[in-house]
Amino acid sequence: MRSPEIQRLLPGVFQRTVMPKSPLAALLEAMEALHAPSEAVLGNLEAHFDPRRAPDRFVPFLASWVGMDLPVTTGLGRLRELVAAAVEISRWRGTARGLRLFLTTATGRTDFEVDDSVPGDDGRPRPFHVRVRAPAEVSSHRLLLERIIEREKPAYVTYELHFVQPAQGAG
Repeated sequence: MRSPEIQRLLPGVFQRTVMPKSPLAALLEAMEALHAPSEAVLGNLEAHFDPRRAPDRFVPFLASWVGMDLPVTTGLGRLRELVAAAVEISRWRGTARGLRLFLTTATGRTDFEVDDSVPGDDGRPRPFHVRVRAPAEVSSHRLLLERIIEREKPAYVTYELHFVQPAQGAG
């Protein structure tokens, strides 16, 4: 609020005593300055709820609102994308598609593979077990990937995480 707007809220006796350079005028200016940061936020409030426009320090708070409060080691931009994709990710939760979507969004890489027909020692598919193949370039984010897999797979499913080099083209 501006000083004149605040002044109009004062009782009439105070409104009449406001003079330039008076203590009351100085108080109104101080009140205006105290309101300025809050008004700036409120004037652009919708940006705070858009993960791609929100202030950096507000993004982890948004992430906690949508259940994406993970130790995202791939950067703030990836966390912003996770928050933006939270609805779609939750729609596919517990599926191979959802797991790939979460891993892709968290890392920016599209070359994840989720295999739910992992052969056991007898050659038959192991029940309730998946193998996740991740590109070797994201191996430094192992903890993040493991947390995502643990969180997204059904509780009764076991998993293994392998980092693989990209296939070399024929020479």
